Amino acid sequence: MTRRDARKGGEGIWSSAFLAIFGLNFVLNVSQFMVNALVPKLTDSFGASATTVGLVTGLFAATALMMRPFVGVATTRVSHSVLLSGTAVVLLVAFGCYAFAGDVTVVVIGRLLQGFGMGMLAPVTLAMASNALPEKRMASGIGIFSLGQAIGMAIGPSVGLWLQDTLGYGATFAISAAAMGFVAALAPFVHSERPHPAAERVRGWRSFVAPEAIAPAAVIFFLGGAYSVVNSFVILYGEAVGVESIGLFFTAYALALLVSRPIAGPIADRFGLTAVIVPGAIVYGVAFFLLSTARTLPDFLIAGAVSAFGYGICQPAVQALSLLAVGRDRRGIASNTNYMGLDLSYLILPIAAGALVSSAHTSGAADAEAYSMMFRLMIIPVALGLVTFVVFARPARRERDDLTPGELRPADS
Repeated sequence: MTRRDARKGGEGIWSSAFLAIFGLNFVLNVSQFMVNALVPKLTDSFGASATTVGLVTGLFAATALMMRPFVGVATTRVSHSVLLSGTAVVLLVAFGCYAFAGDVTVVVIGRLLQGFGMGMLAPVTLAMASNALPEKRMASGIGIFSLGQAIGMAIGPSVGLWLQDTLGYGATFAISAAAMGFVAALAPFVHSERPHPAAERVRGWRSFVAPEAIAPAAVIFFLGGAYSVVNSFVILYGEAVGVESIGLFFTAYALALLVSRPIAGPIADRFGLTAVIVPGAIVYGVAFFLLSTARTLPDFLIAGAVSAFGYGICQPAVQALSLLAVGRDRRGIASNTNYMGLDLSYLILPIAAGALVSSAHTSGAADAEAYSMMFRLMIIPVALGLVTFVVFARPARRERDDLTPGELRPADS
């Protein structure tokens, strides 16, 4: 079937181009979650303080954000498959730093490089996936594409920890680096559209920010930021209330994603993104209430699963909203704008949440009480994300009725 047919929506999701980028994205995510689970342990093994461990981890989001102005420009001027290959090489070098690290300094260098690589990687792979999808199957396709991340989240940390126990840090990071070499070698053979000549005339901030995607980026700032707080503090919260194997929270989340996303995508394609994002945000708020009252492992597992039916279905829907707001030639920029909102949220909200916990401690609250209070307050950014969507980012009409680029407006009803 021709590319024109795909644009008209006559092609199924599983085209050869989509299958190829899905497979490479799966390899990338498994490797990333393997590495991310081990970097804090590696840093700690060099005798670093808890503050240093946190700083090294945070460098990832900071350098990813620094890349955003360059990513938008690059996606309009360079083939996405070439960008993907080059980015995989950067990650290969980063993982090589971890493999041969003899002190914290080398780990920091690797983390900075990993942040630069991921700053480019996520927008490029999302743009490639969206361009391989028919317009009317966008929500379903992006939901399926993001399952690679969910599966990576479910198995990557466990695989990484098992390899580290069996082979040691060096060999485990070397395996992850080899996976990046595999991606770098295959990426140039994945179909990607050539840069559009008109895009080269765009200058200034619009070369890396899509104005049409700012409102969806604001939505993901609030929703994604709340989940970044979960990533930062749920293990500490579980330990504070005496729950063993609290890491299973993320397993429950990932497994629930495998159920929720394939269901949510077709609903969004048929009834519009609003039919997924609004109830998803409400369920997400409920998940934080459940988390704030959790005291046993089953409580945490339920909260994790409910989160997947909340944020887990909202995230790809908001990403689809960003991509549908622009023309095909600016989808890399729209994706970049979306991830700018996510990067900012990862930098800001965990710090704010930590300040809330510290304030509670100062007032005499025990650890469990402080974390419980903080997680309950995370319902506020979720609510702000929902309000932002309804007021500023809701599509002007149902996406299934051929939403045209830029057709997002403040809701008037």
